[in-house]
Amino acid sequence: MNEKPPLSETEGSSNGGQENHPLGLKPANETVEARKERKAEDAAASGKREIREEECEDQLGFAFPETYKWWILTVIFLVQTSMNFNTSLYSNGLGGISEHFGVSEQAARAGAAIFLITYAFGCELWAPWSEEFGRKPVLQASLFLVNIWCIPVALAPNFATILVGRALGGLSSAGGSVTLGMIADMFDSDHQQYAVAYIVFSSVGGSILGPIIGGFVEQYLDWRWTIWIQLIFGGFVQILHLLTVPETRTTIMLDNIAKKRRKTGVDPNVYGPNEIESFWHRFTLKELMYTWLRPFRMFLTEPIVLTLSLLSGFADALIFMQIQSFALVYKQWGFNAYQIGLAFIPIGIGYVIAWLSFIPAIRRNIRAREKEPENEHAQYEDRLYWLLYLAPCLPIGLIIFAWTSTGPPLHWIGTMFGSAIIGIANYAIYMATIDYMICAYGPYSASATGGNGWSRDFLAGVLTVPATPFYSNIGAEKGMNLPYASTILFCISFLLVTAVYVIYWKGPVLRKRSPFAQTLASHAEEYQGRRLSLVHQHSNVSRPGPGSRRTSHAASQRAAERGYSRQASRNTSRANSIDNPTSVPTTPAVNTPTAATPTGVPQRPGMGGDNFGPGSRRSSYYASRNAASRNASRANSRNNSRANSRRNSLEEPETTGGPAAQPLGDRLAHLSTIPSVQQG
Repeated sequence: MNEKPPLSETEGSSNGGQENHPLGLKPANETVEARKERKAEDAAASGKREIREEECEDQLGFAFPETYKWWILTVIFLVQTSMNFNTSLYSNGLGGISEHFGVSEQAARAGAAIFLITYAFGCELWAPWSEEFGRKPVLQASLFLVNIWCIPVALAPNFATILVGRALGGLSSAGGSVTLGMIADMFDSDHQQYAVAYIVFSSVGGSILGPIIGGFVEQYLDWRWTIWIQLIFGGFVQILHLLTVPETRTTIMLDNIAKKRRKTGVDPNVYGPNEIESFWHRFTLKELMYTWLRPFRMFLTEPIVLTLSLLSGFADALIFMQIQSFALVYKQWGFNAYQIGLAFIPIGIGYVIAWLSFIPAIRRNIRAREKEPENEHAQYEDRLYWLLYLAPCLPIGLIIFAWTSTGPPLHWIGTMFGSAIIGIANYAIYMATIDYMICAYGPYSASATGGNGWSRDFLAGVLTVPATPFYSNIGAEKGMNLPYASTILFCISFLLVTAVYVIYWKGPVLRKRSPFAQTLASHAEEYQGRRLSLVHQHSNVSRPGPGSRRTSHAASQRAAERGYSRQASRNTSRANSIDNPTSVPTTPAVNTPTAATPTGVPQRPGMGGDNFGPGSRRSSYYASRNAASRNASRANSRNNSRANSRRNSLEEPETTGGPAAQPLGDRLAHLSTIPSVQQG
């Protein structure tokens, strides 16, 4: 087992670092070292060998064909859409629920709010389980439970049953915590932006698909069909996911590969990372609480996470407030139920425009990172560059919507124009903030994005119930309630959008002051919610990304380094075996890089640590490093080939290039080994 990294003064203190740690909680990595030692001792005592990722990289998620990866993403796209579809379709049954159970429509909205609020917590509760048991069984369990809880809601004999069923359905929804984790299973952090953009579209798109379809349901069908349609859609995506999507979680795939090798007799002593140590040793309540609490701690203590999450949450909550307000706005023009639902299409058009606009923005960002691999701003804050232009669409769209929603004689198209601009901003904010947090917080990106997702769902749920009174009462005495309400939202959004520019320019300073960056980042023990107990000091398996062992992106680099190591070993062996230098054929000096310092490979700053910044292991600095490594490997291979040819020239005089192509010193050395020359 590799030597343990030295703990910092704070972490090694007798109080467990509680004094300087956010919210006074002891760092989780303090308990990891003892667990790793115990695990190594157990493995040694039992004669078990843990399988390493480099032994079977071609069988892991990163090695899937590109077309297969995108098929998996498409199924996950539908899964995520169905979960967000469930949050919004219910609102189209409010009238029927109110009439059937004799409650007010305002009370009936509690069913929508409670689903969103429990959905926010459900996403965080499911995430650790997906790291332990795999993405597929967790998603299957989540979809199954969500579908099951639709049945009592659809058949509810009373309103209380609806509330309970909706609460359990929200709590059973795994949501983005698992779907974003699947992206990290298949793409490294420098090449996952297109995949993130795709899944983000499914998240925001599902929210508006509900009212678009729900308008027709409200117009022509009984309210219970708003629930049955959720069940039909959920059942379809569950079956599709079960039949076509494999497990992508690396540790689970390693377990399966090890079991197969033992069964076939290829390696009877090999075991997967989850097989070496029992479940109850790995999975302690204390560690689980650390994982579950971290998103909320980061939300409260990290200024970047707090600001961007509030901005993202406000943008998403705005959509759910509009779901409640559109009926008030468009009834002024005599819209019926399905026409009000179709009024959400402009928001979807805004989503599509924003999604397409991010494609060239992502390309620009990739070029900037490759051009300036040591520029910290280029690696991180540049991911927010396109948001600087799209974030203002939120207040702009709100103010347009506000003062075109006064009804006739103004045409209703003005409000839809404002809605489309709001859609552009909502997508851009979610996409850019998720992408930035994944990069900036490295191994704790799951917690950072978890805080973002929790904020979106929680604020949307909390603001759903007061949305209608808010739009109905403020300024009602003047008949200006609709424009006044949206103008207030415009003012709030203006303040939040301003923070994007502050983070763009001051992001490096804020991250250096981050308690997580200073206290925890150097211990890259976890990524995308990965369980700390699965991490080994000798391996970088804790974080997908360039240079990590779980990525196919790093395969060429490791192959080159292994080649360097073997060549260095051979050279050392030859040097030790030479008794008389003049009696052994000498070869031209071959520039053979060592494994430690390969020639031609730029040395990254901060070799001794794993801190944030362009020199850190999780940065895109590895992109240029790997390219140089591959070039060095090819050159080394060519040089070795030439050297071998020269050494064999005595047996094969007609070697390509002939003696004239060899240096004079080499030809004299070769002549000195010929018996006739020695005797003369």
